[in-house]
Amino acid sequence: MHDKDLLVPAAYAAHGYPHETWEQLRREDPVHRVEDWDGPPYWAITKHADVVHLSKNPDRFVNQPRMIMEPGGADPGQIVRTLIVMDPPEHRQMRGLVSNRFTPRALKRIVDEVDGITNRILDAAATHGEIRETDFVESIAAPIPIWVIAEMLGVPTDRWRDLYDWTNAAVGAGDPEFNQGRPPEEVRVEAIMRMAGFFKELSDQRRGDPRDDLVSLLVHAEVDGEPLNDFDLLSYYNLILAAGNETTRNAISGALHLLLQHPEQFERLRAKPELLDSFVEEALRFLSPVIHFCRTSKEDFELGGKKIRAGEPMVLFYPSANRDEAVFDRPNEFDITRNPNPHLAFGIGEHFCIGTHVARLEMRTLFRHLLRRLEHVELVSPPERLAFATVGGIKHMQIRYRLD
Repeated sequence: MHDKDLLVPAAYAAHGYPHETWEQLRREDPVHRVEDWDGPPYWAITKHADVVHLSKNPDRFVNQPRMIMEPGGADPGQIVRTLIVMDPPEHRQMRGLVSNRFTPRALKRIVDEVDGITNRILDAAATHGEIRETDFVESIAAPIPIWVIAEMLGVPTDRWRDLYDWTNAAVGAGDPEFNQGRPPEEVRVEAIMRMAGFFKELSDQRRGDPRDDLVSLLVHAEVDGEPLNDFDLLSYYNLILAAGNETTRNAISGALHLLLQHPEQFERLRAKPELLDSFVEEALRFLSPVIHFCRTSKEDFELGGKKIRAGEPMVLFYPSANRDEAVFDRPNEFDITRNPNPHLAFGIGEHFCIGTHVARLEMRTLFRHLLRRLEHVELVSPPERLAFATVGGIKHMQIRYRLD
C-alpha cells in the first residue's frame, strides 16, 4: 500500500492493515508528510514513543479541530460532540460524569450479567453435536458487546437490534454495504438522528423515573451547576454505543480469526486456560481495532527531526505503534504468552478508552466459554473486512462449527 492509501477505506476492505508500509515508515521516515491523497495534508506518526508523547501532552497537542481524517477532509466527529473531540479541562469534567461506572471495582456488579448474556448467545448458537455454519460476527461477536452496553444504558431489550443497526450505519457509513450507494455523510447523519429521537424519548422517561443505569445517571448529571442539554446527552450516548460496540465486536471476531490462523496457539490456550488474560492482551495488540485518531499542535515544534507547524494535523497510527520493533520483540509474531505487552490498543493518556475494562471483561468471558464449549471450528471463506480507516475489523466471517 502506498502512503496515499493509508486513510482510504476501500484499501482496508481489500487488503487489511498496511503493516508493510507502516514498517517501512517506522524504519525510514517515522514522522512522514502525506500530501498526495484525497484529503488535507497530514503528518503520519508511526512510532510507539511518538504516539505516547503526543497523547500524554493534551494541553499542547489537542483533539480539536478534528477527531479523525477522512478522504475529502470531512470530520464526522462534529455531527455529535463526544469526549473524543474534547480537550482539557472540558474533557476531564465530562469524562468524570461516568468514569466511576467503568472502574474494575464498579464493573464487578455486571460480571454475572455479562456471563449470562454470553451464555444466552452461545446457547442460541449451540449445535448439540451437529456441524453447522454461521456468520460469527452476526451470531456471536456483535450481539455480546451491544447487549452489554444496552443493558448498562438501560435500553429495553426490544430495541437492542436498533442500536446495532444505527451504530453500524454511523460508524461504517463509508462501507458500501451500509451506505448502499448513498453519500456516507447522509447515511451517518440519518442514523444519528434516528438514535437521537430514541434517546430523547428514553431520557425524558428517566428524568421522571430514574433507574440504576447510565441514561438515568447522565440526565441527572450537572456540569458547572447546569444539566446536560439534549445535544450533549446524545453525544454521550453515541460515544458509549460506538466505543462499546464496534471496537469490541471487531476485537472478538479478529481474536477468533487469529486463533484459526495460528492453531498451535489455539491448542496452547486450550491446554492452559490460565493464559486467557495474556491472550486477550496479545490479540488487542496484534489487531489494534482503532486505526487512527488525530492530534493538532497548538504551536510550532519539532518531532523526529521534522518541523511541524501549529495547526497541522498529525495522524496517530495505533496498529503501527503496536508493531514497533523498538518496543516489541518479534512484533509481527502472534504470541499469547507475550509479557510485558505495553500495547496502545486502548490509547494512552488523557483519552485512554473509558470502556477498556468492559471490553476486556467481554473478551475474557466469551473465550472462557468458547474454550470449554467449542468442539470444532473452521473458516468457510475468507473474512470480509470493513471499509473504514478509523476502526478496522471483520464485518462478516462465515465459520463451520460444533458447539455444545
